[in-house]
Amino acid sequence: MAHFFFLLLFFFFLFFFSSASGDANPSSPNDPFSAGVELNIDCGGTANFTSEFGRSWVADLYYSGGAAGLVAEPHRFQLPQERTLRFFPPVSYGKKNCYAVPLPNGRYYIRTFTVYDNYDSKLRSPSFDVSFEGTLVFVWRSPWLEAAARSGAYSDFIAAVPDGTATLCFYSIATDPPVIASIEIAAVHLLAYDAASTGTDLILINYGRLTAGSSLFGPGFTNDSDAFSRVWQPDATYRNPNVSVKALSSGGHQILGANQAPNFFPVKLYETAITTVNTGDALEYLLPVDTRLDYMLWFHFAEIDSGVNAAAQRVFDVLIGQENVTRIDIYKEVRGFTAFKWSHIVHNLTSKILSVKLVPVAGKPIICGLENYAMVPLDMATVPSQVLAMQALKESLRIPDRMGWNGDPCAPSTWDTWEGVTCHRSDNGQNLVVTQLDLGSQGLKGYISDKISLLTNLVNLNLSSNSLEGSLPTDFGLASLVSLDLSSNLLTGSIPDSLGSSNSQIVLLNNNQLDGQVPEKVYSIGVHGGIIDLSGNKGLCGVPTLPACPLFWDKGGLSLAGKISIGLSCLFILIVLLVIYFFCVRRGSSDYDFEFPQDLISIAAKRNRYQRQKLMLVELEEASNSTGFPSTSNTH
Repeated sequence: MAHFFFLLLFFFFLFFFSSASGDANPSSPNDPFSAGVELNIDCGGTANFTSEFGRSWVADLYYSGGAAGLVAEPHRFQLPQERTLRFFPPVSYGKKNCYAVPLPNGRYYIRTFTVYDNYDSKLRSPSFDVSFEGTLVFVWRSPWLEAAARSGAYSDFIAAVPDGTATLCFYSIATDPPVIASIEIAAVHLLAYDAASTGTDLILINYGRLTAGSSLFGPGFTNDSDAFSRVWQPDATYRNPNVSVKALSSGGHQILGANQAPNFFPVKLYETAITTVNTGDALEYLLPVDTRLDYMLWFHFAEIDSGVNAAAQRVFDVLIGQENVTRIDIYKEVRGFTAFKWSHIVHNLTSKILSVKLVPVAGKPIICGLENYAMVPLDMATVPSQVLAMQALKESLRIPDRMGWNGDPCAPSTWDTWEGVTCHRSDNGQNLVVTQLDLGSQGLKGYISDKISLLTNLVNLNLSSNSLEGSLPTDFGLASLVSLDLSSNLLTGSIPDSLGSSNSQIVLLNNNQLDGQVPEKVYSIGVHGGIIDLSGNKGLCGVPTLPACPLFWDKGGLSLAGKISIGLSCLFILIVLLVIYFFCVRRGSSDYDFEFPQDLISIAAKRNRYQRQKLMLVELEEASNSTGFPSTSNTH
């Protein structure tokens, strides 16, 4: 797109004027970011280093995949972070790859450096898109401008991070590998750039950050500081070349009112300015824009001409797109040598070039700087619970890198989603939801996470012809599911009741290792005109075309009656064992010693002697009767 090539040209000039890196840590005592977050990533780099001005860079980290590369002619790049790069071949790492940087919640200034320089010897710059937090921010289309392709281009924006992770993603167009050389991140004030009025649900993409009367300055390129790490580019590229101008300087005068919250515009910005040579001429800037977007313009003024010392001596109108939007009298507003800022939002553009004119009313117009930001509304994001579900499935299904499951599963809405994933808008139109997973024959070897129940809008699920193991989640919770194909896997266990719903029309579970009784709710899908296939599961039972379940078998296990019967049987056996123990072990050890006691032996012996004595008396009595002796039968 034409506006994008203007943007590339702008950043080429930014690179062209750069010579060294600097320290981005602000030094103002009122600056809440002096100890704030700052991270500079050397993409493709292998070692940490410190720049000439003490700025810290870290070796490449937080990326989802890709490979490290080196520009074709490293000697042409003065800064180390511009020579290395990371590229993402879609064949190996998927169409979508991301840097996911953990950060505290807040607003951030993010600057990227992108370069091709024929690192792959293909003589063709790639086409790809870049998104931040699910919203498209940059568009790169081949062929790049020669300046950008050989020397690289800086691009930056200001955006909020609400979830603790800044996600910068690269999306491949066709088979082109996206490339990135460096990423710089710095915290900015939550209310900077009128966020209190416009809200934080916008990304401000830089279409021009200009300093008037000065050369390029800012962290990473000069020793000048900026609280937000912004870099300011000379305005010559964007001025109307038909108007003669001259530069002004503050001449060492102190500039008041700069570097203040919430924007912390640097003092150096107001120490130079330009004005026209000829009285009556208007200063004009021609800014590339996208007519589909609104733009936020920030004007920076300071009366640094000591010859202007009263109100009404320098007055000019500001015309934006031929509309007179305000009249400026700097001295009247803030007096001399004091920073004066003014902003304006432009709507309903009809031209790709936005004209900004400073038309003199009294004296000559003057300006210190100008910023132009595209106001890009945040794209819809996937429902957070479904993001959690998809991340869990990515782990449990062991999704390979080549499928590019990185970042938000559905955003940006203008991209294809994760490979095999289809998304739509939610019913309220405020979010994106996952409606289809088509992952058949992908060589998956994991299991199905129970977090799949969070995909409450899923209509079609196909995980067939993989090597998935484990049991089916007990609570699918997929009331929206119409088609389910889990055939030809290694799934075990029983079929849960929750698998079937009133919307289900196709259920294919064939060629697994499932067992137990098939729930009537699931089998009824086929009875009511749907398609169900349970073949190839030797352990399933209980419905027509399958074997009958064993006695007391119900829904994948013992029925309640079976469990009660087994319980009663176990109780009876326990009682029997207790009886045996009581009578045969405890009592037997004390009462049933089968050796006769000594007392019983003595009594028996006495009884035997008595019987023998009595028999002898009877024999004597009989003998006496026969010999005439008196009888003794009555003797006691």
